[in-house]
Amino acid sequence: MGKKLYVGSLSYDTTDESLKEAFSQAGTVESANVITDKMSGRSRGFGFVEMATDEEAQKAIEMLNGQEVDGRKVTVNEARPMTDRPPRPAGGFNRGGGGFNRGGGRGFGGGGRDY
Repeated sequence: MGKKLYVGSLSYDTTDESLKEAFSQAGTVESANVITDKMSGRSRGFGFVEMATDEEAQKAIEMLNGQEVDGRKVTVNEARPMTDRPPRPAGGFNRGGGGFNRGGGRGFGGGGRDY
């Protein structure tokens, strides 16, 4: 098991320091990083904690997953490499999954399309 942990559902008030403090009850914290938005500098609501040993990482998952940190119940699990995730759709357009021709007077689900 890896030493790096993913921590989700963080409060926007959580800092690197408060994250480190919360995880130190499970063992030695090598590093704690709250991920922030590049533009606004505001927390994105998740972070990563690196524990000194695999055993301490496992203990941290057992102790803190589902527990409150800075007033929010957090999710803690083993961090997975970026390559394991499916690729995200490119481009900033078309995010709403609808756009212009959505129903347009025909109603939803009426199979009367004339191509």
